[in-house]
Amino acid sequence: MQMNGSNNIVQKLWSYCHVLRDDGLSYLDYLEQLTYLLFLKMAAERSELIGEEEPIPKGYRWSDLSSPHMEGEKLESHYRLTLQELGKQSGMLGLIFRKAQNRIQDPAKLRQLIIELIGKETWTSMSADVKGDAYEGLLEKNAQDTKSGAGQYFTPRSLITAIVDCIRPEPGEVVCDPACGTGGFLLAAHEHIAKTHTLDRDEKRHLRYDAVRGVELVDSVTRLCAMNLFLHGIGPTDDSREPPLKTDDALRNEPSEHHEVVLTNPPFGKKSSITIVNEDGDTDKQTLTYNRSDFWTTTSNKQLNFIQHVKSLLAINGRAAVVVPDNVLFEGGAGEVVRRKLLQECDVHTLLRLPTGIFYAQGVKANVLFFDREPARETPWTKTLWIYDLRTNKSFTLKTRPLVREDLDEFVECFSPTNRHKRKATWSEKKPDGRWRSYEYDELISRDKVSLDIFWLRDQSLEDSANLPDPDVLAGEIAEDLRSALEQIEEILEDMEERAAKE
Repeated sequence: MQMNGSNNIVQKLWSYCHVLRDDGLSYLDYLEQLTYLLFLKMAAERSELIGEEEPIPKGYRWSDLSSPHMEGEKLESHYRLTLQELGKQSGMLGLIFRKAQNRIQDPAKLRQLIIELIGKETWTSMSADVKGDAYEGLLEKNAQDTKSGAGQYFTPRSLITAIVDCIRPEPGEVVCDPACGTGGFLLAAHEHIAKTHTLDRDEKRHLRYDAVRGVELVDSVTRLCAMNLFLHGIGPTDDSREPPLKTDDALRNEPSEHHEVVLTNPPFGKKSSITIVNEDGDTDKQTLTYNRSDFWTTTSNKQLNFIQHVKSLLAINGRAAVVVPDNVLFEGGAGEVVRRKLLQECDVHTLLRLPTGIFYAQGVKANVLFFDREPARETPWTKTLWIYDLRTNKSFTLKTRPLVREDLDEFVECFSPTNRHKRKATWSEKKPDGRWRSYEYDELISRDKVSLDIFWLRDQSLEDSANLPDPDVLAGEIAEDLRSALEQIEEILEDMEERAAKE
């Protein structure tokens, strides 16, 4: 959050959230209601500004909701009907209002939200930076509420910016995120193109309407992402064009379009499953596998499926950066198959080992894998994998020592975005503390299970108890290790039960 204007708006909007929380509203519920009302208010302002008919159907507009005659049960009833009707529309309207429900039970508080908070601001007069930053601030506050689980949709912005600075999307390219959450990667890519290039009229039009594409599994998160993009001036304001987002299971089908850039942080959790409800109302979780002809192997491991999906999404010579948990680097079976094929068919050129303590989901051990899709050939495309270790002897926490962009400066410099052939290692026998070194293809392929879980720095915390991470970081890591072990045990039990049922 860089501007005082956006900070003030966030504080104003957020202060009212605490009033509504007394009525049992979650942060996510509040953010959703803000999204609906903001969209209606801005649609009204825009139509008045340009002198055109509102894209909102008559009877369901901002002027209807904010009418002096709308109070009490009449207001609540009309608001509920408005959400229901707008959810049936197409385009951005349908995307934002699909399955929308009124969560504010007290009509007086709903009236206050409409008149005192949303109604008193002229939103279209604010710059996209202020509006966008304000909304991003609300999303981040929502992510900090660990009880809601919203943190899984929020990747640290400092990490996103560094990744985009390495990938360097260009004007005319399409950037896709098949697990877009609230749109962090898409926004950063859009901003990078806008700020680092002088665009002509056609390039500006492409940047607004066609440069980003996102898929999100959860309706409520899609609407937050849609509003986030909308407030940043991305996408259509009416139904004349398709929105840049859709709610879908990205893994279900082979992609019909291919893109120059794919940036994504797929959801944490390794196993895909669906919940089946039988005639008696009993529920049962069943493993979900994707039988796709474009996949190298069939597995229920969601992360490995996303790696395969990203490869399929890329155009030839396309560039990808994917956040993956440690298990993707070392897991045997399907994991080994995916790593062998990826090294063979793509140029897997960079791996960033991320520190713990930077995600809202505590204890997560993750990495960023960078690779380019190449044309088919018999010889492997990967020649050298460069690894940067930002994890060993590094300690970050969300509250006292958050990861900032400057912490990634050395990595971006080592990455050498403008010319990867000029890379130079910072590690050597004489410089054992260097965090940047390379491994040749033959070294990688000869490792047990083709494991890419590679580290070489001495962990000082193992040698000196004074250098131990903060207690909350240690507790988070222990909890994550226990969760991971429990997941594996549950997976083994589920597989055994499924086999027994088939026999």
